[in-house]
Amino acid sequence: MTQSYFDTAEFAVRRTQVKAAMAKAGLDLLICADPANMDYLTGFKGWSFYVPQCVLVHVEDEQPTWIGRGQDGGAARLTTTLPEDHILPYPDDYVQNRAKHPMNFVADHIRKRGWQSARIGLEMDAYYFSGRGADAIRAALPDARFSDCDHLVNWVRIVKSEAELAYIREAAVLVSAGMRAGVDGIRTGRRQCDVVAEIYAAQIRGTPEFGGDYTAICPLLPTGAGTSTPHLTWSDEPFRAGEATILELAGSRRGYHCPMARTVHLGKPPQRLADTAAVVIDGLHAALAAAKPGATAEAVEAAWRGVTNKHGIRKESRIGYTFGLAYPPDWGEHTASLRPGDNTELRPNMTFHCIPGIWEDGWGFEVSAAFVVTPSGGKPFYDFPEALAVKT
Repeated sequence: MTQSYFDTAEFAVRRTQVKAAMAKAGLDLLICADPANMDYLTGFKGWSFYVPQCVLVHVEDEQPTWIGRGQDGGAARLTTTLPEDHILPYPDDYVQNRAKHPMNFVADHIRKRGWQSARIGLEMDAYYFSGRGADAIRAALPDARFSDCDHLVNWVRIVKSEAELAYIREAAVLVSAGMRAGVDGIRTGRRQCDVVAEIYAAQIRGTPEFGGDYTAICPLLPTGAGTSTPHLTWSDEPFRAGEATILELAGSRRGYHCPMARTVHLGKPPQRLADTAAVVIDGLHAALAAAKPGATAEAVEAAWRGVTNKHGIRKESRIGYTFGLAYPPDWGEHTASLRPGDNTELRPNMTFHCIPGIWEDGWGFEVSAAFVVTPSGGKPFYDFPEALAVKT
């Protein structure tokens, strides 16, 4: 029995929008290797992205075609509503074989469909589309005209449907539970790994109504001097009095994410940390107020900077990015960023993670808001205390 989490009408709208974007870009055929894009277009789910796989979208073919490893064909049948002739498993001797590549199998199918001279878009910046795969498909289809599709499907995904927003709201409940477990669990002398175990339990256990899925990024937990950089994980060392810990987590519901960052300090915090936290939070509120339809991504960042510059706080990196459906290793959508120079115009139902982290020499502070763009500004998906959490 198919386990699709969206109705056929939802997928029809998505495919129509993608095909319109393809026509505008001058593409006949799209080869999607990003697992989030494959899921978005077909509903396909499975931990199979460690081997080459893809979804083909042709402007004149009503249904996409899934191509993947033979043993994962069952997952395509279970999680999608694609007809049987649009599910094409390749033999296992294509896997990690130096003499041939799964993209040779893809090319064979493209020739069978008569698409060998098509204008073909490749996801050249997708994590799971390798250089060898690109070389193989180009060599096998010498008459095709290839180009980088430049995250075409990702840009279609940037505006969420009501059905997608419903899953993100459930993910917000999951991340709130995980963050509560983390903030409450951090105490002097406790091992970091024990607290992370409790975070994982809360993320996955969820509520009596729904549970959680794995997240695209594991819990990030820089502690002490490690708070000077954002992407450290945990160890089995104990939390120490007088030190801060940053938590950046997400909840995931059906693959739809909702991220959050908060900061905890054990004992009285240094004044510079307390002052920075207050200013950054004020700036975050200014960014949310500016995040209305018609505003640009850079205008949202400018609203934050307008508050923080007055207090001498400088930040070179972006303060946010779009998010939604995601697979490891990242829950960002790789489209709009909240930073100077990004003129992406905000539209209703876009979702952003605004995370204006500050990382200085030996210390840092993070707070964030995952929000949806509404006429009244950015509306956070959760109501979790933003202030620096000071624990004795």
